[in-house]
Amino acid sequence: MASLGLVMFILSCAIFQAFLVSSTNYGGLLPELYQFSSPQATEIVISVLEEAIAKDPRMAASLLRLHFHDCIVQGCDVSILLDKSSAFKSEKEAGPNKNSLRGFEVIDEIKAKLEQVCPHTVSCADILALAARDSVVLVSI
Repeated sequence: MASLGLVMFILSCAIFQAFLVSSTNYGGLLPELYQFSSPQATEIVISVLEEAIAKDPRMAASLLRLHFHDCIVQGCDVSILLDKSSAFKSEKEAGPNKNSLRGFEVIDEIKAKLEQVCPHTVSCADILALAARDSVVLVSI
């Protein structure tokens, strides 16, 4: 399965690049950031991801791509999650992204579950980063 190793290498490089962009611009996401304010955050993210990846094994790569597309333009600002409105065109509707990005519903489910246990604590940008990171971890196990 040499191709699996190559895929994992590419995913790892993409995650490193995304976190490098994030840490360069905004201070980065520390693994223990929510240890006290939302100690269940990692457990919730992983439980939702396990279910989503079990249903669709490609979801891990889709979430990594979603995070990458959010961070590549002007840093990780979660603009990829915004729906279009009369005031602006959404990144979801941009040519390279339209009808090709997936996983929004997984991020929405994680956010909803986190809001139940620790409202207004975990940002959507951090949810995207955690989902991308933990997806790769789950696939590599």
